[in-house]
Amino acid sequence: MSHIFGQNVRHTGDISASEAMANASALSMRWAALSEAGKVVCMLAGFEEERSDKRARNFPALIRDAEPWRRDLASTGCADLAAVMEPGIAALLAINARGADCTAAASALWEEYTTARASILGLLPPSGDMGPRRSA
Repeated sequence: MSHIFGQNVRHTGDISASEAMANASALSMRWAALSEAGKVVCMLAGFEEERSDKRARNFPALIRDAEPWRRDLASTGCADLAAVMEPGIAALLAINARGADCTAAASALWEEYTTARASILGLLPPSGDMGPRRSA
């Protein structure tokens, strides 16, 4: 079975610039896939589509410049959320394809998704009124 949420991201203390870029790229792709998966679950739950959230939309760029511990936790959180969402969406789509009502199950998965997403977004460093920190 192929994984729609990307590959595992390597976590080490000392990594090269190219490895760091690859990790950031993998996290960005996983975040985008999770966001799209969330939209599907929201629709299957019968909820209106969420309004665009600036922090969620810019998460990959904002977390890339954060401290390594924040990046590592964000990467782990995204991997954990993907591990929940992938089989959950597969089950919801199978239920839906059979013509059965998957609204209650989709609502439960939506709650899990939004709670986990909020926790992951909570890892972003405070940016204040002037945007994210630009210097190291």
